[in-house]
Amino acid sequence: MITDSFKHKGLRKALVEELAKKGITDARVLEAIGKIPRHIFLDSTLDNIAYQDKALPIGCEQTISQPFTVAFQTQLLEIKPNDKVLEIGTGSGYQTSVLCEMKAKVFSIERHKPLFVRAKSILELMKYNAKCFFGDGYKGLPIYSPFDKIIITCGAKTIPDDLISQMKLGGVLVIPIGDNTQTMYRITKISEKELSTEKFGDFKFVPMLEDKES
Repeated sequence: MITDSFKHKGLRKALVEELAKKGITDARVLEAIGKIPRHIFLDSTLDNIAYQDKALPIGCEQTISQPFTVAFQTQLLEIKPNDKVLEIGTGSGYQTSVLCEMKAKVFSIERHKPLFVRAKSILELMKYNAKCFFGDGYKGLPIYSPFDKIIITCGAKTIPDDLISQMKLGGVLVIPIGDNTQTMYRITKISEKELSTEKFGDFKFVPMLEDKES
């Protein structure tokens, strides 16, 4: 059962206003964040800080991303209803929910089994029809490709070739690249041999890891 009190709703409204002041202009992104109860993706001990604009622990040495980062990456994707989206790093499932709330068809991969199991159950509880997979994000989901959009929610050292090959022509990949600090990139697939690259400032993510864990 999802408990979403007037207090939670008030904190969410304040968060949306804060994100708008920080430069999030996509009304549909803000609307999605205003609807989704972020606190249910976190341990109940974090309930009082669930709507602060900060990353918080979710186990397996991973975090739920800062709301501004979630909003910023989603805004860069320019999601349209029925866009087929591949998400690398399900994590808590919060970013997945934002994409689902915006009517995208979401395919999400998580390499940590406990996070995969928990996120899948929360997404089902919220009646979001995301397809979740336990696997290696570097390999993507070739059987379900091509994708309109791909979002990577962890810091990658390079752009994975397998993911580029799974993008539609005209498709968009949003990816943070770097070691300790990452630069946010938006990569558009112009042709099978040509990519357009844009940079959007520095962020801090947990590292993208290869292979799945049991």
